[in-house]
Amino acid sequence: VLQSSNSLKASYEDWLLTYGLSVSPFHLRWQTALFNRQFYNWGRWKPKFLYLWFSVGMVFGIVAMFGSVILLGKTLLQTLTQMLTEAPKAQNDRMLQVVVSVPSSGLCLRTNKFGFVPLVFLLCFVLLSCPHQQVPGVNLPISQLTYFFSAILISGVIHEVGHGVAAIREQVRFNGFGIFIFIVYPGAFVDLFTTHLQLISPVQQLRIFCAGVWHNFVLGVASFMVLFLLPAILFPFYYTGVGALVTEVAEDSPANGPRGLFVGDLVTNLQDCPVYNVEDWNSCLGDISEKSQVGYCVSAATLQQLSFPARVYRRLDGTVECCSNNSLTDICFSYSNKLDSHLYACLPARKVIEASKVCRTNMDCHKDFVPSFCVTPSLENQTRLIRVKHPPHIDMLYVGHPLHLQYTVSLSSFVPRQNFLSIDLPVVIETFCKYLISLSGALAVINAVPCFALDGQWILNSFLEATLSSLIVEKQNRELVGFLILLAGSALLAANVALGLWMVTAR
Repeated sequence: VLQSSNSLKASYEDWLLTYGLSVSPFHLRWQTALFNRQFYNWGRWKPKFLYLWFSVGMVFGIVAMFGSVILLGKTLLQTLTQMLTEAPKAQNDRMLQVVVSVPSSGLCLRTNKFGFVPLVFLLCFVLLSCPHQQVPGVNLPISQLTYFFSAILISGVIHEVGHGVAAIREQVRFNGFGIFIFIVYPGAFVDLFTTHLQLISPVQQLRIFCAGVWHNFVLGVASFMVLFLLPAILFPFYYTGVGALVTEVAEDSPANGPRGLFVGDLVTNLQDCPVYNVEDWNSCLGDISEKSQVGYCVSAATLQQLSFPARVYRRLDGTVECCSNNSLTDICFSYSNKLDSHLYACLPARKVIEASKVCRTNMDCHKDFVPSFCVTPSLENQTRLIRVKHPPHIDMLYVGHPLHLQYTVSLSSFVPRQNFLSIDLPVVIETFCKYLISLSGALAVINAVPCFALDGQWILNSFLEATLSSLIVEKQNRELVGFLILLAGSALLAANVALGLWMVTAR
């Protein structure tokens, strides 16, 4: 039985070795030489152009190394300030947000003794590219996991293609390319021959080590350009600037119902705020949330006709209620006249609001010498009455917190020119581009940090060899300087990760 078990184990290991597979707890890796010819074709294509391309990448990588330290330092100070002042608004201004521990990619060096040594294995930040982007680990819905993992994998592959092509351009032997999965997170790596890397000059090494962050930067810029030019790219099939198209309404959304919003509706106004695209929708809801509730102009005769006696009482938050709790159509409105500034009336909301213009004071309602009042919904704090126009349907009257409406209704700025065109395609492209910008940018920033086990470690070592050889003659002293800088960079990154994770879990 033991001999049979050993034979089965040997056959299994031979099968894994044949197909380039490696299996260990929480980790699955596949390496192949199938793409070596393609990598060599890329590395030998237009040598002068590639020399210029990776030289620019080298400069970018060095600048990114110093810039990442400044960015992490600023992020750490902002986190500490937020912890001490307990100001949640400070988080919106942060450029980096710690989210999850993500193995993303790795440049691997072939050694005769130690096998594979992964250099890049941790991505702990997401670069916030826009204020309304959903961030994995913070508010990422299950429906967007595909975007998240696909963007991680593509960013990692592009990162490693940069290392591999640069290495071939510098005459370093390329052994293979691979993809791995750590727990559930995908990544990529390239296998280079260490001895060749040690024989080339520090400047050549810099071109190789900086190529990863350079390619991630280029991928982020390319994704941003696609996102920026998307209206022009999709112009033959979709038009924009006419409103925000509803693509999904959550089942638990207050906007879900017979008088609510439906997929395919085109929102054109929130109150008196025009909506031409999704950005306007978000901006209008933000303004409505920050400003006080607007009122509606109602003539004195209409007010007298619609109102009916009701008991007035104060809620726990100090606001006033004057309608029955069982009413689904009536809302308590407050207004003032020349004699009394605190009058309340329970009115049917739709009859009051339809065909009425918005106002802030009674002065806004004076027209044609008809006595009118500016009646304002008397609602709980942070609650708003919002009129949503989505012609040709009847206006939706929403009562609740504006953020609930923002987070439970998905919209698109792109309206199909033909009925057979998908309303989801532009949203898919937009969302994927945002994730690529965010994750590829984060991978570039974090990998550039002078920290142990990241690209920044090798960028720093090669940079010191290229610049300090004449100033610090002893190699041992240069290595000591590099070690101290790496120690500080590692401590800075670890502090950001620790405090960032604490901030995420503490909320």
